[in-house]
Amino acid sequence: MIHQEGQSMTGLEKMVSQILEEADASAAVTISDAEKKAAEILREAGEKADKIRQQREEQSRAKVKSYEERTASAADMKKRTAVLAAKQELIGNVIADACDRVKNLDEEKYFGILKNMAEKYLLPREGEICFSKKDLERMPAGFREEIKSLAQKKGGVLEISGETRNIDGGFILIYGGIEENCSIDAMFAEKRDELLDQVRKILFA
Repeated sequence: MIHQEGQSMTGLEKMVSQILEEADASAAVTISDAEKKAAEILREAGEKADKIRQQREEQSRAKVKSYEERTASAADMKKRTAVLAAKQELIGNVIADACDRVKNLDEEKYFGILKNMAEKYLLPREGEICFSKKDLERMPAGFREEIKSLAQKKGGVLEISGETRNIDGGFILIYGGIEENCSIDAMFAEKRDELLDQVRKILFA
């Protein structure tokens, strides 16, 4: 009986051993599959993480690039605005300087310019011309007659008024109670756009 029990135990042990072996094999397969799946999951997770990191890096680079471009664009715009403002200021200064130079020419050249201006703006009518106190006091001999002669050539009559006007150079023409401002400042203002183009071409051509 003992021998039989030993055989029975041996058979049982074999059966158990076989079951364990099968279970172990099955477990090994299961574990192997699980490890493969885990490895696959980890690989996929790693790839996703890499993609996310790459996307973030690309987005970050894109944001940095976009910021740099915006900053560069803003800086360029400020630069162009500053350059344009400087050019406009320079042009304005040149025109203002030219106006002042005309006002401060020596008397011969200055009154020669006034005579040319009068010849252009005189009308074939009876009128009056007014000057500043400064110009009336320093008016060259013969200038009054020259102005009257120019008016006659135009078919008009012009009297030089003893009444002065608060202008810095040039004159005021009066026809039928209507005044026309022919001061130096008014002439430069009238020709400003034309002068701007001329000065711009000279300075920045």
